[in-house]
Amino acid sequence: MKLPVNFEQFKKNPIAALAFLMVIAVGYLYIDNRINYTKQIEKCDIQLEKCEVSVNKLNDKLDHLEERLRKSDSTLSRAVTRLEVLNELGVIKWKRYYLYLYC
Repeated sequence: MKLPVNFEQFKKNPIAALAFLMVIAVGYLYIDNRINYTKQIEKCDIQLEKCEVSVNKLNDKLDHLEERLRKSDSTLSRAVTRLEVLNELGVIKWKRYYLYLYC
């Protein structure tokens, strides 16, 4: 590999030759760093898509569970109301205390 600065030029003006080599090194490091950041961003995008899919699945499960909870609450309140009515009519002999104890 041939260097962009030969020894004769380096001997004549060493500061300019080092500055030139430093510019090349910094340019290489900048490009390498930019490529690495681009790869990291792509990986993060893929992980974000996976997380969004997981969140959507969990939201669907949550909606389903909320619907089941709503149905069970309405069934429980209907049963308690019927028991209270039957208790008031004297069909069953439970005290009001027991009905509220289990609710």
